[in-house]
Amino acid sequence: MSNAKVAELVDALDSKSSGCLTRVGSSPTFGTIALQQNMAGMEKMYSPWREVYMESFKDEKHPYHPGKDIFTDIPPEEDEERYVLHRAEKSFIIMNLFPYNCGHLMVIPFKQTPELSELDDTTKLEIMQLTDVCMEALRRTIHPHGFNFGVNIGKVAGGSVDSHIHFHIVPRWEGDTNFMPVVGETKVLSNDMRRLYKQLRETIQEIVQEKAGQ
Repeated sequence: MSNAKVAELVDALDSKSSGCLTRVGSSPTFGTIALQQNMAGMEKMYSPWREVYMESFKDEKHPYHPGKDIFTDIPPEEDEERYVLHRAEKSFIIMNLFPYNCGHLMVIPFKQTPELSELDDTTKLEIMQLTDVCMEALRRTIHPHGFNFGVNIGKVAGGSVDSHIHFHIVPRWEGDTNFMPVVGETKVLSNDMRRLYKQLRETIQEIVQEKAGQ
């Protein structure tokens, strides 16, 4: 956005700002709003006045439903049916039944909790180790160019099962986002999940055994 456009925007806001508008040097601002353009051309709008809004939630108790969720107490005999790939001492690996991309895996602690802070250090370490195993297994089987790895804590952050923290490993390929999801609202998944499940389970067991022998 050009400086002229910013000035036009600020002038339009000035008539409705009740005197909130100020100018810092030659840069127009609304309160302490500033529009900056980075080297890649992306514009940033700073709105510190929203801090008051965010602070209003600090004493609010977040909803938490203590009942068992879909990740809790999966019987071992249902591992293949539920796409559980591997069980460790504190956590397990499972395929996502509604994947963002082919080979979308999750590492989930056995303990049901919505908060990372409620996991002990042993569990946190094991989750990172299993994440490493997941990525190596995906490299050996479906050869992605990269990965997205992360966690959504709370429904507002996108957590579909917000009562049980879980970590996503999503393989990515160059060009895997195309017109289908953007225009057609359709995601094309090119792998058969049952066949991929068997490949990944065997590969994960090989990797775990390799690491045990190191």
